Amino acid sequence: QVQLVESGGGMVQAGGSSRLSCAASGFTFGGTVMGWFRQAPGKERDFVAAISMNGAATYYADAVKGRFTISRDNAQNTVYLQMNGLKPEDTAIYSCNRISSYGSRKVMGDYWGQGTQVTVSS
Repeated sequence: QVQLVESGGGMVQAGGSSRLSCAASGFTFGGTVMGWFRQAPGKERDFVAAISMNGAATYYADAVKGRFTISRDNAQNTVYLQMNGLKPEDTAIYSCNRISSYGSRKVMGDYWGQGTQVTVSS
């Protein structure tokens, strides 16, 4: 079955950087658009970024555009999120997931991994 395991979160000072990883299994990773989402305390989960099946194309939420970079390694079944210029408002639990089609923000299925906490201090 689908399994997504996020890692790399932690505490970072404002202006700092962090790199998140998501190891995927249980589906054809190279044939799936992948994305990152985040959920801040007391708020709904929001879309952050997505990447095409071959990694050649990406799109981002306006709030992170120019600061975050999504990438993937299909040989390792892993998707990454490089976060630079972090702000306190980036504090959230970050999760990866399958995207229904390129250009969409809709997740495929109901499964979510445990996510990884990112806390940005001012």
